[in-house]
Amino acid sequence: MSSSPEAIATIPAVMTRTSAFDRERWLTGAAVWLVVLLLIVIVALPVGALVGQSFFDRTGVFVGLANFARYLENPALVQSAFNSLGLAAISAVICTAIAYVYAYGLTLSCMPAKGVLRAVALIPLLAPSLLPAISLVYLFGNQGLFKGLLGDVSIYGPLGIVLGSVFWTLPHALLILTTAMATSDGRLYEAAQTLGASRWRIFRTVTLPSSRYGLIVAAMVVFVLVITDFGVPKVVGGQTGVLATDIYKQVVGQQNFQMGAVVGLVLLIPAVLSFLVERHVRSKQAAALSARATPYKPEPVKTRDRALLVFCTITACGILVMIGMAVFASLATYWPYKLAPSLKNYDFSNMDGGGWGSYFNSLRLAVCAAVAGAFVTFVSAYLVEKPRHFGLPRELLNLLANLPLAVPGLVLGVGYIFFFISPSNPLRAIYGSMTILVVCTVAHFFSVAHLTSLTALRQLDREYELVSESMGVPFWRTLWRVHLPVALPTVLNVGGYFFVNAMTTVSAVVFLYSPQTTLAAIAVLNMDDAGDVAPAAAMASLIMLTAAVGRGVFALAGHWALARTQTWRNR
Repeated sequence: MSSSPEAIATIPAVMTRTSAFDRERWLTGAAVWLVVLLLIVIVALPVGALVGQSFFDRTGVFVGLANFARYLENPALVQSAFNSLGLAAISAVICTAIAYVYAYGLTLSCMPAKGVLRAVALIPLLAPSLLPAISLVYLFGNQGLFKGLLGDVSIYGPLGIVLGSVFWTLPHALLILTTAMATSDGRLYEAAQTLGASRWRIFRTVTLPSSRYGLIVAAMVVFVLVITDFGVPKVVGGQTGVLATDIYKQVVGQQNFQMGAVVGLVLLIPAVLSFLVERHVRSKQAAALSARATPYKPEPVKTRDRALLVFCTITACGILVMIGMAVFASLATYWPYKLAPSLKNYDFSNMDGGGWGSYFNSLRLAVCAAVAGAFVTFVSAYLVEKPRHFGLPRELLNLLANLPLAVPGLVLGVGYIFFFISPSNPLRAIYGSMTILVVCTVAHFFSVAHLTSLTALRQLDREYELVSESMGVPFWRTLWRVHLPVALPTVLNVGGYFFVNAMTTVSAVVFLYSPQTTLAAIAVLNMDDAGDVAPAAAMASLIMLTAAVGRGVFALAGHWALARTQTWRNR
């Protein structure tokens, strides 16, 4: 049987294309496993090291549940767990209620100044949790402006923890609730109005049920943020013990790493349970969305709109007072006796905490985390979404990428101690360096950035990859010319997300810095401990300003990239 010359001539081309396809498939598989290995090293193994250390004593002897028995025999530690649960629950209820009314005003009313009120409510995202705690000291502390308003109640205790926690978690709840309410189905409101239902009945039977999932998710998020926060209880907690400060005392104060691991594991349990509840609720919410839903356009109602405007204005003023108090205190020459403005408190070289070096270390950390985090999360999202092979490794990659959502920063930080100081770990050399701070920060905030990049890549039809394969175009060329240009605005926004969080975070890195890598947020903590509260306010204000500027730069870059993407799509 003979073959035609044309068929014979096509054999090398087919073999070349098959060889190139196999090579690309091998490279894709290697990349998937490489990122899986990276996430195992920076997330799974540190958490596993913490869990493992809870079963050993200080000499390395396996003691089983003995450490947990010692924990339960310590009334102070057990009381801290109940304090954490109670204060987190109270803060979640108060914060979610305020955020719900605020979000209702922004999305389902016709009140004026929505843009300004939204912007003010999101300001706390730019500030470390230490800032509201310091503001509370100046407002209601022993020498506070309004100390008399509290009577015999001290701000140093449960009241301070709740007030500070509600302040800095409010924008997180608000973002969730505004998103939930923005998807309200206008057809339901039209049907209710047609049937003659009152506004109160419409709220009870339409608005509240349609936003209940957002309410639950917001409450869970606030609960986890509060129960795992270290900054607020450290500054205004007083003698009220909570799990977050207990970990710090056990690890840093007493060098009792095994008990610190036990407390960390106790803290991990409610965080994981809340994470599972949130994931379940989110899946229910996604299933409830209808493709035929129409956006709801609210109609003006003077009484309602005015009431909501008053409420939102009062809330926004409270946020501005907290921010303004910290800034004012940082500029006061000598509180409370000489309030004339000066830059004395910004002379960090004469203060405890690392001086200006701490600030520039934070700036370097923020830039490195922004670049590394945006790159790695984009790659992880691409490897989860776009390849058509290696289903099981890609699922494992997605699971590991979502794991940091359930791991509090304090737990991750303690886990890094156990994992990276192990004599058998070849990465031990990076402990105490800027590298480990960057790695821990990227790991801590990995999940949200990964999910954001994943959402952006899912907007691109898979037909692009199929056409590229049929034309023999290498996947990296499609990635460079198609996927990256489309996702670039999101990548830049993710960079801004990492920048802001790296500037403001305390919990994970508080265990990992060295005298040469002290950070600005850690300097705030150290200055407050040393009694230099005004310089601490100054550094916190500087962190907030830097985070705002950095976020603005990334936002402008994102708008530029979006314009280029739209131009590319119109070609």
